[in-house]
Amino acid sequence: MRLDDMILISIDDHVVEPPNVFDNHLDAQYKDRAPRHERLANGTEVWSFNGRSLPNIGLNAVVGRVPEEYGMEPTAYEQMRPGCYDSKARVDDMNANGVLAQLCFPSFPQFSGALFAGCEDKELALALLRAYNDWHIDEWAGSHPGRFIPLSLPPIWDPKLMADEVRRVAKKGCHTVSFTQDPTGLGQPSIHSEHWDPFWEACSDEGTIVTVHIGSGSGMFFTSQDAPVDVMITNTPMSIANFASDLLWSKILRQYPTLKFALAEGGIGWIPYFLERADYVYKHHKAWTHQDFGDKLPSDVFKEQVVTCFIDDAFGLKNRHEIGVDMITWECDYPHSDTTWPTAPEILGRCFENVPDDEIDKITHQNAMRHFNFDPFAHIPKDECRVGALRAQAKDVDLTPLKGAGGNPPQLEEGAVITTADIMRQVASAFATE
Repeated sequence: MRLDDMILISIDDHVVEPPNVFDNHLDAQYKDRAPRHERLANGTEVWSFNGRSLPNIGLNAVVGRVPEEYGMEPTAYEQMRPGCYDSKARVDDMNANGVLAQLCFPSFPQFSGALFAGCEDKELALALLRAYNDWHIDEWAGSHPGRFIPLSLPPIWDPKLMADEVRRVAKKGCHTVSFTQDPTGLGQPSIHSEHWDPFWEACSDEGTIVTVHIGSGSGMFFTSQDAPVDVMITNTPMSIANFASDLLWSKILRQYPTLKFALAEGGIGWIPYFLERADYVYKHHKAWTHQDFGDKLPSDVFKEQVVTCFIDDAFGLKNRHEIGVDMITWECDYPHSDTTWPTAPEILGRCFENVPDDEIDKITHQNAMRHFNFDPFAHIPKDECRVGALRAQAKDVDLTPLKGAGGNPPQLEEGAVITTADIMRQVASAFATE
């Protein structure tokens, strides 16, 4: 398939929330207690909430920067491409990259709305969460129909409220909810508990897919503070395998056979062995572990109910039939450091060598449309959704790499490499209040 003929839908990107998130959707009685945007004396911008300054503005939103200046910056809006926080500019950047649509995870509220869950006043927390969801659905995704898959956050402290919110936003056309890969890391019961049943039932009833992003439990996994940061970057995507195993051996998928989960930013190359191992464990140990998949194997259930995604994974695509072609999707990860913007089609094309066109269509957009209940062609003619047509609309988009846009890269001795501790010191320095 010609690159210009592909249709690309990304199911993992991120939005850096603009300062006006709560302006139009929060009742007046709560507005004086809502998170607000502030600038520190050193120029760093933060969200202030409940007496705390939250260093979540833009961290790692490095899209468009020269690679030498990657890190945990930027820390202010003017240090970023406007596409990080402005939907019109984001669509311009999507056009330049030949990307039709994106699903955008939150930044400062955290992946599963953990910021709101930590608020002691649960009436305020619920009001903030619902206002955030309405902003995301109505303003961010709603600003350009057919260009964004709407995503909701759950009031994760109460499964009945979670079910209510799933049903509420489904009426607004949102059928995707962000969950956590480790509820216990947020002080909640594990997914093996019946505690979550009202939530699973609502998602199953509404055709809402539960999407789980890496790092959405107790944070990123570090082997040690003095390990090269490359260790964390390498290991973090595969950490989603722990959640995949929890999910597969729980009763959730078997109890709710129409419920689907999506694993965001986890890659796919590890999945063939994971499934092979799961089937071996089942056949070899079920007599004493008492697992029962009926006439199926664990791998069968996984391939029917778990959507996977990748950024650049040639090995995984070579083994796509062991993973399930109908469940594989693609992601761009804009604006984070792993993003393939603005050359996603070219990078993706390397992975599609010897892949037939019908399977490319499934992986690039058809699977995403089906599993995420999303139809961009209801708003945009199909031929205008292709890479070439979108890029033709972006001739005036400035792709000049950003250099010297801000930040304070770690100073290293000759021959040294950046470690996890260096990154943590960089963040602490950026958000120091004195």
